[in-house]
Amino acid sequence: MNDYKSIKITYIGGGSRGWARTLMNDLAKEGEIGGEVRLYDIDKQAARDNAVIGNMLSAREDVVGKWQYKAVDGLDEALVGADFVVISVLPGTFDEMESDVHTPEKYGIYQSVGDSTGPGGIVRALRTLPMFVEFARAIERCAPNAWVINFTNPMSLCVDILYRVFPKIKAFGCCHEVFATQKLLAALLKLETGLEVSHQEIDVNVLGINHFTWVDRAHYKNIDLMPILDKFVKEHPEGIDINDTKHWVQTHGLTNELVKFDLYKRYGVLAAAGDRHLAEFCPGKWYLESPEKVAEYGFALTSVKWRKESLGDRYEKTKQLLEGKPFQLFDSGEESVRQIKALLGLGNFVTNVNVPNCGQQDGLPLGAIVETNAYFSGDCVTPLYAGKLPTGPLSMVQRICACQELTARAVMEEDYELAFQAFINDPNVALSKEDARKLFDEMLYNTRKYLPAYEKYVANRN
Repeated sequence: MNDYKSIKITYIGGGSRGWARTLMNDLAKEGEIGGEVRLYDIDKQAARDNAVIGNMLSAREDVVGKWQYKAVDGLDEALVGADFVVISVLPGTFDEMESDVHTPEKYGIYQSVGDSTGPGGIVRALRTLPMFVEFARAIERCAPNAWVINFTNPMSLCVDILYRVFPKIKAFGCCHEVFATQKLLAALLKLETGLEVSHQEIDVNVLGINHFTWVDRAHYKNIDLMPILDKFVKEHPEGIDINDTKHWVQTHGLTNELVKFDLYKRYGVLAAAGDRHLAEFCPGKWYLESPEKVAEYGFALTSVKWRKESLGDRYEKTKQLLEGKPFQLFDSGEESVRQIKALLGLGNFVTNVNVPNCGQQDGLPLGAIVETNAYFSGDCVTPLYAGKLPTGPLSMVQRICACQELTARAVMEEDYELAFQAFINDPNVALSKEDARKLFDEMLYNTRKYLPAYEKYVANRN
């Protein structure tokens, strides 16, 4: 399209008090494009609140990006004629997530996030993916040519289901974890050479899957950053000192990067997500054996209690914005608006995204959702050849891909026995078959109202 001021964006999950506000912020700061943002959410009042906040922001004289925000009650109505579709939803409530994260603790299984892999990630997927089946069908019906940008976790499986249901969909998943690793490499470059550069100037070759990404090559112009990384890891067995500003450019993680560095010492490639995510893809005894082991490696277990308290803060912020408190613009560090502009033909660039493996990553199944670099240009996302991981990390990623395949099939075939196969094959579920079944059944029961095939599963078990 050539009318850059009449773009139509549909936001599924438009009542979000997190990602939706980030998109509003980034659109407000971009003057080359404008149009309409339709906000769809099962929480209709939350979508209406965001429409008010977005329109107040757009009306400001200091805001260059002009958008009309509209809350829409029906999914089809929201999608018709959309140029772009953004998906950011919370599957269920934090009560279900509390079960995902904390029920396994009764069996000695600790999870630092619980939304992408492990027992929590698998059960979260079982209630999330049926929603994505409906999203994909509605997009095929109402906006088959739209570009679809997913932010929802479990990222790999959400994107996977979109393609299984609507093979011609133009979808990709966005995650900012690799950006933090680029910031880390920029910080090490500054420490070694005195050069101060932004993370966007650090070129990395990305392999793996979402939240279990790896970097085997990294450069700033003609400077190879891997020897600098290697030197730092050898000289600093204690990891990053987050209180020592000369060593550190703050990222959202604020960890010592000990998991990342330990994996580097094991395999010679840099794991490129936050330690909280990386730990969950590895055998549970490595980093998540106990809260004490977690503390030893310098990261944290994110409790759902904290998430609930944080939600209360977001409710209060919403109230203040509706009452007229100015929306403070900020540097989000996200790339979705830049991606939208590139797809419109307004500036090409390369970044990491989650898309089907069409041969860009050796050693992983074709069609599996992998995270690699891709070239964004006019109406086109072209994956770039990434190569192959070394055997060690590749074998761990392959295991997770197999679990994800089983989980996706479980949803598509409404057969939770396939999900149980994924569950017991997950590296964090080091339990007897009997205990694994007890845990699986308890977790499914706790989220049963979101599981279309739950009664079928119970009947077959009995």
